[in-house]
Amino acid sequence: MTQEREWESKLAQMDIDELNIATIRTLAMDMVQAANSGHPGAPMGCAAMAHVLWSRHMKLAPNHVGWSNRDRFVLSNGHASTLLYGLLHLNGYPVSLDDLKQFRQMGSITPGHPENHVTPGIDTTTGPLGQGIANAVGFAIAESHLAARYNRPGHDVVDHYTYAICGDGCLMEGISAEAASIAGHLGLSKLIVLYDNNHITIDGTTDVSFTEDVCARFEAHQWNVLRVEDGTDLEAIDAAITLAKSQHEKPTLISVRNHIGFGSPHMQDTSKVHGSPLGAEEIRLTKAAYGWPEDAQFFVPERVAKSRSERVAKHDAAYDAWKRGFEAYRAEYPELAQEFERRMRGELPEGWDALDAFEPGKAMATRAAGGKVLSALHAKLPELMGGSADLHESNKTYVKGSGDYSKADRAGRNMFFGIREHAMASIVNAMALYGGFIPYGATFLVFSDYMRHCIRLGALEGAHALWIWTHDSIGVGEDGPTHQPIEHFASLRAIPDFVFIRPNDANETLEAFKFAIASKRPVGLALSRQNCRTLDRSVYGSASNLAKGAYVLVSDENPEYILLASGSEVDVALDAYEMLKAEGKRGRVVSVPAHRLFFEQSAEYRESVLPASVKNRVAIEAAVEMSWEKLIGDNGTFIGMSTYGASAPAELLYEKFGITPKAAVEAVKKLLK
Repeated sequence: MTQEREWESKLAQMDIDELNIATIRTLAMDMVQAANSGHPGAPMGCAAMAHVLWSRHMKLAPNHVGWSNRDRFVLSNGHASTLLYGLLHLNGYPVSLDDLKQFRQMGSITPGHPENHVTPGIDTTTGPLGQGIANAVGFAIAESHLAARYNRPGHDVVDHYTYAICGDGCLMEGISAEAASIAGHLGLSKLIVLYDNNHITIDGTTDVSFTEDVCARFEAHQWNVLRVEDGTDLEAIDAAITLAKSQHEKPTLISVRNHIGFGSPHMQDTSKVHGSPLGAEEIRLTKAAYGWPEDAQFFVPERVAKSRSERVAKHDAAYDAWKRGFEAYRAEYPELAQEFERRMRGELPEGWDALDAFEPGKAMATRAAGGKVLSALHAKLPELMGGSADLHESNKTYVKGSGDYSKADRAGRNMFFGIREHAMASIVNAMALYGGFIPYGATFLVFSDYMRHCIRLGALEGAHALWIWTHDSIGVGEDGPTHQPIEHFASLRAIPDFVFIRPNDANETLEAFKFAIASKRPVGLALSRQNCRTLDRSVYGSASNLAKGAYVLVSDENPEYILLASGSEVDVALDAYEMLKAEGKRGRVVSVPAHRLFFEQSAEYRESVLPASVKNRVAIEAAVEMSWEKLIGDNGTFIGMSTYGASAPAELLYEKFGITPKAAVEAVKKLLK
């Protein structure tokens, strides 16, 4: 304690803001040094602007972490995670000094990059550069839509800002341009991004690869652009944020000229401080430059702790005032209040899933069935909101009567993402994380490649998003191999905590949407352009079995073989089954819409569908074999694709590549010999 009193005495004359900023910087250095890995430079450079933002402007909720009306914060350059952990600790969130000391250690709540499901107070998982900017756009969209739907004169139950910090690397990634473009188009004025303009990347100075005029680019994207030439000028930063908040037509980018590794005598403004510890001696020298006790580690001065308590009390008062206001809102608008609270709790209204089944017999593309189901769900679920990457007509995702979300109409629920699949995916993830939404995005399945990292990230962070991918196979036809997904099924099935579903007819599509809505995981639906016959479920297994991942459609007693298929290839399997039955062969057809869900079932159920004793198995899917091996076993045969497709009518392509009932019959007979 004597030593700490000496440290306090040394810092007695330091201004309280400078004391907070130095604490953020030194904690960041100490975290990285203790872990012997990490990125100290950006936190040291960004500390001043981050402190001004968090202490003077942000509406936080350290004692009410899930408060819907808190400001949202995104650290897009997530490698600077020690900055965020320090801010959380110094602003009253349950992130202790011991947690900071466990930075990057197994089981800690302070991992190498921010993870929303690990650390209290983090709104979104970041690290892959540029994603956070698009996340911030999604948060701003969510706020504006809920405000339009629920706010009433004198009752602003939804009224907050979304703030983000980004770096040069974020702005080099293409997703940042997509996200900035749509944010400017939509005039998201409550979105404010602080750009850590420090001129350094891992490879050296930015001018080796990045010489564009960032501010001019954002001005072209219809953003307000403000500049702060000295990132240590607290009043200039404060004034810029205040000005940004006063503008109501455009989002704002604030370019702040910072210095990476600020204060380090030998590493400031170099790439050396980007992604490596400073080292014990350089840390001592840097702390001395701050006027900080050189041997103090993980030290938080008493005055900083006191200022934390004062800010927490301010935030608690803001929360209490909002609660009182919401009770007055409830008294005047009880139905709206009830719906708002239900949505923010993530609960579904009673009877939402009472949907009419499709009549058997009529052939229908599953994308067409999906469009009908989506429209029916829109009428029951106000939280359902989304759109397409310029493919509404093809994806069948435009819902009449739901309005079009735009700068002029924030209450609309049809979204027009433009040809921006990457940004669309990150925006949709953020809307899911915001709360109160079941958002969806749509495009052709082959373009899920543009989205894949966002899909993976959404699964990691538990974003309950719905992906609607149409044109799911070589059945796309004449557009040719550039538009025909081949390896995509396997790739998407491989993502942990992500459910990929390929329904075989209209009623499986209905059940797939119901599963996706009720699920807490992200779900992707692969829907066909080509027609699939709507099965008579009095003859075949119930479509509700889709939730089990695979189920028996039709079976003879003591089957000699099993045909497995998904999507439109189920029709191929059923035709082959009838041909074999006419020859006296006993068989079974199994629909396999969702591999992951099947493997999550009990061993007893899996055995009832695929008895171990029946080793003669043929799987049929217009894609690569990968992911079918466990289902067909060592003795099984796969009928599908091993090359890219071609440009021709769909029926000719299935014939050319041998995905036919005849081929399935021949494969079964070969196994039965």
